[in-house]
Amino acid sequence: MSKKDKRRSPLWARICVGVGAGVLIVSGGSLVAGQQLVASYTEKFTDNRLLDPIEPKPAEAARVKADINGPVNILLVGIDPRDDHTAPLSDSILIAHVPRDRHSAYIFSIPRDLRVDIPAFEKSGTGAGRDKINSAMSWGSRLGNNKYSEAQGFQLLAKTVGGVTGVKKFDAGAIVNFGGFQKIVEAMGGVEMVIDMDVRSEHRRPNGKIRERKPGCPVTAKCDHPYTGDAKFYQKSDKPVKLKAWEALDYVRQRYPNVDGVDMSDYDRQRHQQQFIKAIAKQAMGRDVVTNPKKLAAVMDAAGGSLTFAGGDHTILDWAVELKDLNVDDIVTVKLPGGGIFEPDYQGERFEPGVDDFFKAVTEDRVAAFLLDNPEYVNLK
Repeated sequence: MSKKDKRRSPLWARICVGVGAGVLIVSGGSLVAGQQLVASYTEKFTDNRLLDPIEPKPAEAARVKADINGPVNILLVGIDPRDDHTAPLSDSILIAHVPRDRHSAYIFSIPRDLRVDIPAFEKSGTGAGRDKINSAMSWGSRLGNNKYSEAQGFQLLAKTVGGVTGVKKFDAGAIVNFGGFQKIVEAMGGVEMVIDMDVRSEHRRPNGKIRERKPGCPVTAKCDHPYTGDAKFYQKSDKPVKLKAWEALDYVRQRYPNVDGVDMSDYDRQRHQQQFIKAIAKQAMGRDVVTNPKKLAAVMDAAGGSLTFAGGDHTILDWAVELKDLNVDDIVTVKLPGGGIFEPDYQGERFEPGVDDFFKAVTEDRVAAFLLDNPEYVNLK
C-alpha cells in the first residue's frame, strides 16, 4: 500500500468538518461499528432537517433517491445562538465547492457586509430590497407574531447567495450554531492552528471572561470599540498553537481594525475561519479522535447540538459515502478580493470585478484552472 493510500484510510472514518467552517462531515469505511455510529449520528438530524434550500421537491420525487452526481456546492452558515423570538443573522457565510472528479474541495467566504439585492420572499412576506447579505436570513426568517425560523431564513439566504454567485441551487446546506460548535472543540480537547497575524480580542479578557463595557457605551449604544480593560492577545506564530475552545472561537471571530496598532478586517476573519475549518477537520479525523470511542462519542453529541444539515434527498450518511475519498489536505481555501463602500460613511462591502470570473468558474466546474491562472486567489497562509 502506498503512502498516499494509507493517508486516505484512517481506520473506519474520515471526518471533514467545515465551520464552516465548520461543517462538512464526511465519514466512510468498512467496519460495521463505524457505520452504525454514523447511522446513529444521522438520526439526530432527521427530525431537524432544513427544507430544500431553494424549493421543496414533490413527495413523489422525494421517494426516488438519486445518486449524487456532478460537481456539488454546499452552503455553510454560522449563526449566534438565538431563540425563536429573535431574528437570526448569518454571522459567517461559506461555500464548499467539490468538483465532479472529487479530487479536491474549495472553500470560499461571502463577506457578511456584502451589499446585495435581496429578492422578495413570499413565506416571510418581505419585499425585494438592497442591504447587507447577512440581513437576508433575518428577513426570510419572519413567521409573524414575533417568531422566527432559522430554516426558513436559510432559504432566502440561499436564494440571495445564488444571485451573487450564480449558483442557482445548492446541493446541501448546514447551519452551525457557534455556541454549540464551541462544545465540539471542547470535546476534542481544543484545536491546533497557526496564528498567522497578531490579533487582539475585542471581547475577551486574557482569562476568557467578557470585557467590561466603557462608561457611556451600554449594550443599547452604538460604539466603535465599547469595551475596556485587559484584552486577550493572540501572538503570531509560524507553528500550530493549541487553543482552548473559547480561544479558538474568539480568535476566528475578530475583525476589528485599528485597535492598539493591530489592523485587521473582515477579510482576515474570513481567512481565519477557513483555516479553522481545516484545522478542526484534520484533528477530527486524526487517530486521537477516531480511535477513542469516548472522545468520538462526545464530539458526535456536541455536533448534534450545533449543526442542522439539509442534504436534499440524501442523508448525511449518503454524503459521507459520496465524499469519503476527500482528504483535509485536498481542501483549498480561496480569498475573494473586495473592499469597503464609503458614501461617505461605511455602507458595506463589494467584490472587485474579477470575482465574477471566479463565480463563473465555479458554475462551470473549472475552479482548478481558474486558480492556476489567478494564483492570487489562493490563501497561502
